[in-house]
Amino acid sequence: MSRLVMAPARTRGGRSVAFAALLLVVLAAPAALARPAPDSFADLAERLLPAVVNISTTQTIQGRGGMEVPQLPPGSPFEEFFKEFFDRNQPDQRRHKATSLGSGFIIDARGYVVTNNHVIQDADEITVVLHDETRLQAKVVGRDAKTDMAVLKVEAKRSLPFVPFGDSDRARVGDWVLAIGNPFGLGSTVTAGIISARGRDINAGPYDDFIQTDASINKGNSGGPTFNTAGEVIGINTAIFSPSGGSVGIGFAYASAAAKPVIEQLIKFGEVRRGWLGVRIQAVTEEIAEPLGLRKSGGALVSMVIAESPAEAAGIKAGDVILSFGGKPIDEMRRLPRIVAEMEAGKSAEVVVWRDGKELRLKVDVGALKDDEPQLASRTPPSSGPSATTDIGELGLTIATVDEHLRERFSLDESGKGVVVTSVAANSAAAEKGIRPGDVIVEVSQKEVSTPEDVRRLLAEATKAGRKSVLLLVDGQGGLRFVAMRIGKG
Repeated sequence: MSRLVMAPARTRGGRSVAFAALLLVVLAAPAALARPAPDSFADLAERLLPAVVNISTTQTIQGRGGMEVPQLPPGSPFEEFFKEFFDRNQPDQRRHKATSLGSGFIIDARGYVVTNNHVIQDADEITVVLHDETRLQAKVVGRDAKTDMAVLKVEAKRSLPFVPFGDSDRARVGDWVLAIGNPFGLGSTVTAGIISARGRDINAGPYDDFIQTDASINKGNSGGPTFNTAGEVIGINTAIFSPSGGSVGIGFAYASAAAKPVIEQLIKFGEVRRGWLGVRIQAVTEEIAEPLGLRKSGGALVSMVIAESPAEAAGIKAGDVILSFGGKPIDEMRRLPRIVAEMEAGKSAEVVVWRDGKELRLKVDVGALKDDEPQLASRTPPSSGPSATTDIGELGLTIATVDEHLRERFSLDESGKGVVVTSVAANSAAAEKGIRPGDVIVEVSQKEVSTPEDVRRLLAEATKAGRKSVLLLVDGQGGLRFVAMRIGKG
């Protein structure tokens, strides 16, 4: 069965080296307007090849060299003998150098080279090999693990050929694309295909925005460009989907629209300075949109506002749906983190939120993102206890008012509010939504609850109003989140 594998992201010493993250290799999107299939890509390839480079890195590895200590059972009479022999003959734990190969491309005549972070990570030496076999030593200008981007700088005695970025947001499924790179260390290789999908989230990082293509991408293509038919870079090859580690026609390129701001900051600052809003968000499904009074799904539902954050200062509240940020529409939840991250700290932005059935415009001063984000406490498994409970049959839940016994039983926060779930019926709607014993229902229909009677009353009001579902704010093992539950008949 096909699966997304952790494919080798680069080739090392003629052999592939397994990488603990998705085989980062690429794919991109072509021009916005559909073009007829070309008779040949030869002229385009001839123009682009000089700007695509091979990247060779060396890393010093410490080990015993070629001889391995035999695996002996503990207490074996030969254990001390072999240990003494190997220590005597290999006292220095020999060091050896491992070579890795990847791809990249020149974006400026002065010698700035873009590649994947994983291609050059932990390297002691980096060599950029040009199309004419010229070898240049490279220095790292900056790198960003969250997007797997890196920028190198080489010094040449001449102006270097380079390629421009295109707008990946204008690329369409079905557009032709060209991928150029260094698969398996073979050298410059050109492959062609079409864009299979856009906006893929492959769980490679918090700002995933990948173009999926069927242009052949393999080990060693990591960091190379994907071009549209205008010769513009619309993606950086990063990952492949493969059950075997080889190309099966599904590759992923990090979209240029997301990569370009990162690359610009790496060149300017040597690091990425991201904006910060200070909210936890979740997707707005059709089931969630209905009780909120939204005509369609879309936007980012705020499940929690971090204390003393820009969002709190701007008046954003849990339960708001962010519809646009800085003039850019949030048609899906995943766009918001990227848009906020691209904003410079200290700048102001208008935020349009949906609250109480209408749009509200707020102004937020974007903060600076720090790596140490606040962590949410986990909960311990439930134990038995005598607290009085109330059955909410239509949801498949048994709930109770929080008391000292339940706080101890479920390790609840002393200052926590709401009603605690004591049991969940098997095969119920609540079980399907992932609600568990120990979760705390904080709100029903965006109104705070503190007793089971509050929950019953708000459910009855929603049913009387003709609502097909009700929105619960649940504090569980993953933190605060909104859960839409069907109510009434069916």
